[in-house]
Amino acid sequence: MKLKVDINCDLGESYGQFKIGYDEEVMPHITSANVACGFHAGDPTVMKQSVELARRHKVAVGAHPGFPDLMGFGRREMNLSPEEIRSYIIYQTGALQAFAKTSGIKLQHIKPHGALYNMAMKDPGLAKAIVEGVVAFDPDLIVFAQAKSEMAKAASKAGLRVAHEVFSDRAYNRDGSLVSRTGSGAVIEDPRIVTKRAVEMVKNKRVVAVDGKVADLGEVHTICVHGDNLKAVALVKALRKGLEEEGISIVSVGNLV
Repeated sequence: MKLKVDINCDLGESYGQFKIGYDEEVMPHITSANVACGFHAGDPTVMKQSVELARRHKVAVGAHPGFPDLMGFGRREMNLSPEEIRSYIIYQTGALQAFAKTSGIKLQHIKPHGALYNMAMKDPGLAKAIVEGVVAFDPDLIVFAQAKSEMAKAASKAGLRVAHEVFSDRAYNRDGSLVSRTGSGAVIEDPRIVTKRAVEMVKNKRVVAVDGKVADLGEVHTICVHGDNLKAVALVKALRKGLEEEGISIVSVGNLV
């Protein structure tokens, strides 16, 4: 059976006069776009433009909600109640859905951003609150989460479809968690290394961790490339080309889970 995988990217993160990322250059090479919803990045105009850009390139669109932390780009941890988390998920996803509707498309997935994502992978209470927000809003949405994480468990328990996500441009710890961005070598910018890691992830479900040991990743459905990576365009081009040369088909995650 031929292997298939989705390539996703965090996009729509510019706001006002501030440009972040390389959305127009990256979009043609991916199959799923995670669009910022205004809390950690993005604004109404950018959200609209991002959705329309994805539609033109036939890229599936998902919500990328984060903590209300524009100054910290959503990468600072916050202590919020479950009710706040549920409301923030519904609020942000609803805003993006409005632009998707006016562009004639349907949202495919939801992927929490930054600190919210990383915390939810380990915190069952936070993961449960996010999932409750998704279920209340639209139980047809696919949830992006790392395999074996609390987020993946909570989503599966609630009957949601889960897309297991890996990060070929990020360093891993032995337990399968991501190395903190504050750590040395946390972000990988060499397209050759990123591609080699991605092929290993999809074919063998594993990756070499920072300590040289092998981390088991489980089934892989989607590979993330960060849109704010300085070499995002080169990375995503090399990644897609390298995967296809290995006989791996690139399809949107809605065709996989």
